[in-house]
Amino acid sequence: MKIESKQMAREALTPEALEMLLRIAETGSFASAAREVGMVPSALTYRVRQIEEALDVLLFDRSSRQARLTEAGLELVREGRRMLNELDAIANRVKRVATGWEPQFTIAIDSIINHATVMDLCTSFLALNPPTRLRIRTETLSGTLEALTSGLADLSLGVVAEAGATTGLQIKPLGVQRFIFAVAPHHPLAGLDQPLSDETIGQYRAVAAADSVQRGGGVSVGLISGQDVFTVSTMQSKLDAQLRGLGCGFLPEGLARPYIETGRLIAKRVERVERQIQASYAWLKTPIASRGRALQWWLEQLEHAHTRQALMLMT
Repeated sequence: MKIESKQMAREALTPEALEMLLRIAETGSFASAAREVGMVPSALTYRVRQIEEALDVLLFDRSSRQARLTEAGLELVREGRRMLNELDAIANRVKRVATGWEPQFTIAIDSIINHATVMDLCTSFLALNPPTRLRIRTETLSGTLEALTSGLADLSLGVVAEAGATTGLQIKPLGVQRFIFAVAPHHPLAGLDQPLSDETIGQYRAVAAADSVQRGGGVSVGLISGQDVFTVSTMQSKLDAQLRGLGCGFLPEGLARPYIETGRLIAKRVERVERQIQASYAWLKTPIASRGRALQWWLEQLEHAHTRQALMLMT
């Protein structure tokens, strides 16, 4: 019986039936609504009763001379309007996807990438009103590349790839990011003579951004053997932890510089070789003719030097 009842409700709630109920609600009259939908009043009234029987509810108050909705009727009209809008959106979406837009486009963003710049690009992309659903993933270290190679992302920004790890990928440089060793003013290392040795640094807790890679152990960068480590999930969290004096460590220069200039962080010279990384952006190797329009748009933006510089937090 439950299955039959559900089937009856589905058969009754067609887009045409919902449109008819909306017309009745908007005009406040069965007769006016009948004229708008091209039906005689008796046929429209009969259709309404069929819907009520299928749902086992009263949609209109029969004691009123006007077509006044019951609470159940109001809810059906609200949901019906939403469903019709969604159907229109789906139809438009399908038409646009047929023109070459991807249904969904996912970008993996490494923690060293300037998220404000990414959001500016997203704003410009969405202003095109594409049928593509845009998704952003925040990754760190090896996870940025893995998101692309595992099919979880269509484009990765901030890839730091080792030789041989880019088979099947198209990869282009974003820029070089310099890392600065920094501590909070109240951290014990802040007042020590420079340059700091590994032996000295190793006596204090380091803050590390965890590798977001899902398979394998990932990589750790800038840590000293035997050093206590406080691990966080993103570079922004690492910055916050170091501002609080919870540990020390290397931070991207573009991220740390504003806090160094205002005295909230102290930059310290170290004995080890200054750390710099070459970051890139990457996507799966495909013929140009088969690239979706969303990927084409993002790659066009990344051709601009000022966009790449802004993404790398360069000052």
